[in-house]
Amino acid sequence: MASLPLPLRPSVSEPVLPYVVALADDLSGAAETACALGGLVRLSLNAADVAEIAVAHHLVVDLDTRHLPPAEAASAVRTALFAAQAGPPRLLYKKVDSQLRGPLAAEAAAYAEGAEAVVIAPALPAARRTVTGGVVHVDGVPLHRTDGWRAERASAPRSLPEALSALPVRTVPLEVVRSEPAVLDAEFRRIAASGAHPAPDAETDADLDAVVAAALRLGPGFRLLGSGGLAAALGRALPRPATATPPPAPAPAQDGTPLLFVVGTAEPGAVAQIAHLTALGAHHVPLDPADLAAGTIGLPRTAAASALTVLSIDGSAGPRPGAGRALSTALGALAAAYPGRPDLVLTGGETARTTLDALGLRELEPLGEIHHGAVHSRAPDGRHVVTRPGSHGAEDSLLRIAVALRPRLAASTAVA
Repeated sequence: MASLPLPLRPSVSEPVLPYVVALADDLSGAAETACALGGLVRLSLNAADVAEIAVAHHLVVDLDTRHLPPAEAASAVRTALFAAQAGPPRLLYKKVDSQLRGPLAAEAAAYAEGAEAVVIAPALPAARRTVTGGVVHVDGVPLHRTDGWRAERASAPRSLPEALSALPVRTVPLEVVRSEPAVLDAEFRRIAASGAHPAPDAETDADLDAVVAAALRLGPGFRLLGSGGLAAALGRALPRPATATPPPAPAPAQDGTPLLFVVGTAEPGAVAQIAHLTALGAHHVPLDPADLAAGTIGLPRTAAASALTVLSIDGSAGPRPGAGRALSTALGALAAAYPGRPDLVLTGGETARTTLDALGLRELEPLGEIHHGAVHSRAPDGRHVVTRPGSHGAEDSLLRIAVALRPRLAASTAVA
């Protein structure tokens, strides 16, 4: 993407529009955040870009820390935070997983350094993930009673204070979130004055709007940390430059270009999602995890000749805790070797990152969302790329993405 020109310095009477620097822990979450913020936004895979001096757009950077040991993840956040604060004033946002995966405690502690308080709100109503009583719920079920952590080495935390063990956290009940703004502001101030960080409950987008509004009223000392839902609330709260050019509308890719789906998620629903594509005639290549990790798998000729191909990791033997990064790296390398420079649909943040790393792509231009979490972008080499968190999407998710990129497929489906 071409860099934007530096803006002229505003006069004293002109307000400085608040642009955001968002630090994400994986690529699909970074793309989700970029779309959620709206307006002029740059999505980078290079942590060094945080130090850029241009302020005429939002900057979302994938730090790629989800898989790192806690100390390394904290160091990456700390370095990026220092670089962001060394430049012109910008709002800070920390994107985290709505199911609290990754080295969350270490990253949050690093992000909190120098802040008056961090407002912690990982609710994601669009994906039916809420927070009540300081407990994350998925479809109404407490996170620790779901299988959302099936591929993790540890057990899911029972609450936000447990997940953020490196920080003192105080929950804020819904009745306070939904009270008068002055009441919520006072509660955030009280918690910050005690040396702790507020973690407000939220069940709806309106709840997240109230949380963001309070943090903005209290000033830049109150930093925001949350999921794509909180990022969307921040995007709704920010003013838009009157001269801003709206982002380009997503355009379908050329039908003659191969379309490659790379499914790196361990979610059980991926099997049904892939089945919708095979019903369209897609060539599905399930990959044995052991052979993939050993590097003994090559692309079959039938896959390379197909206009619509799906690469996935065979999960019939169950999840392989701790093996995610190695498998994603091998899967990404295999996808990068696919001939014909295909358009890409990448599910799972690690899979998306390792595939683009293998291709040498360092930024994306977000064009829009096909459905919640499925972000359609354009790469610098012109190809279309869709990223989607592994845990997002209904059974027809991949089908809807295929139809959006290849409209001619709509004649063969019941998708509107």
